[in-house]
Amino acid sequence: MGKLYVVPTPIGNLEDITLRALNVLKTVDVIYAEDTRTTAVLLRHYDIKTPLRSYHMHNEHQVTAHIVSSLAGEVTAALVSDAGTPGISDPGYLLVRACIRNGVEVECLPGATAFVPALVESGFPCEEFAFLGFPPVKKGRQSFFRSLAARQETIVLYESPHKIERTLSDLADALGPDREVSLSREISKMFHQTVRGTLSQLLSMQRERPFKGELVIVVSRSV
Repeated sequence: MGKLYVVPTPIGNLEDITLRALNVLKTVDVIYAEDTRTTAVLLRHYDIKTPLRSYHMHNEHQVTAHIVSSLAGEVTAALVSDAGTPGISDPGYLLVRACIRNGVEVECLPGATAFVPALVESGFPCEEFAFLGFPPVKKGRQSFFRSLAARQETIVLYESPHKIERTLSDLADALGPDREVSLSREISKMFHQTVRGTLSQLLSMQRERPFKGELVIVVSRSV
């Protein structure tokens, strides 16, 4: 029986990868990557020659069964996303579930995930938090933000730069403009920055000088 390793990859700095992850990437039979071009940069940096195959949101339904079939033999594989841990707002869940249902061993290595450093840097309580990924773009968006008002724990969201102003505005409407929030961008990259303030203050910052890069929003719990 083969095995699937879920391998976190750097979210910014290429040195943010564990020695164990590098060893797995070197020794498995094949690496399934969200974007083979992105993963190829990492593999070249560490002189890893393992064959690459595509596994992304547009083909995961088509190729999952084939991958599981190969793993049911003696093949070992690593699953990686462009950055961070597969399955956390990235492709991976379907393959992991299919492996488990078919008796294929799955092991997820510890490693980089963007929301953890953003949560810690916020200074908000970390003992209870809700990670909710990316807010809905259209269907269910307003009900999603309304539901946040009932939550008592720290809230963590992902957002892209071209949607951040709308999301901050929707958060302010749902939670009030004075709710404390922390916003981290470009975590582990050259322009890594965390800014803190109220939702109205961050909205003003966004309108004066738009935030760039991938963003993590951490909203303080209600008091």
